[in-house]
Amino acid sequence: MVEVIFKHGGTLDKYIGDAIMAVFGAPFGSERDADNAVSCALDMQRALTAFNQGREAAGLPELAVRIGINTDEAIAGNIGSTRRMDYTVIGDGVNLTARLESANRYFGTYILLSGSTVNVLRSHYGLREIDSVRVKGKLAPVPIFELLGDETNALPPGTAGAIAHYAAALRAYRMRDWNTALARLEDALVAAPLDQPSQLLRARVLDFRESPPPAQWDGVWVLADK
Repeated sequence: MVEVIFKHGGTLDKYIGDAIMAVFGAPFGSERDADNAVSCALDMQRALTAFNQGREAAGLPELAVRIGINTDEAIAGNIGSTRRMDYTVIGDGVNLTARLESANRYFGTYILLSGSTVNVLRSHYGLREIDSVRVKGKLAPVPIFELLGDETNALPPGTAGAIAHYAAALRAYRMRDWNTALARLEDALVAAPLDQPSQLLRARVLDFRESPPPAQWDGVWVLADK
């Protein structure tokens, strides 16, 4: 995974247990930092697929990797104390990136992008808006998107239809049109029965149809876990 990061111009910041923290845009930035990070994430998943083929052949369980990508300003430099200093980045945007990585577990996704990253991408990618969320320690809502691939990837059968139905359901959900949202989610699950974002949103819609949210509800979901 480190070699994939270097291939796409990323900086290896640190290892955190079984995680890798990588930075694109520091110490030297470019107009394609977000694209480089996204391309890196896709190549990481491709590398993992090849790695898992070898594990399967050896009778070993497959491994999975979750990735969060966020674009923001950060303090970059040698940070620490007089006893030990390391080059790293710190800031609210760094914390949000970690929250996005862990949010994959809840949504059943593998790569999540913040809206701020999507807004600065220059190339075309397969994206699905998953939700607008408030993560722990942050009040402002964050639109999040699932990264599905780039122009070299063909979506699996049924995925394109499921994505279109999910988008329609999300629009209806935010308008409190529970019946329309439910119908579109049923269509999405016919196209992709194991799609966890559709399953989660369907359960939420059913709850809200029985017990509607308050008038000031803004359609944002709160993620309580880190």
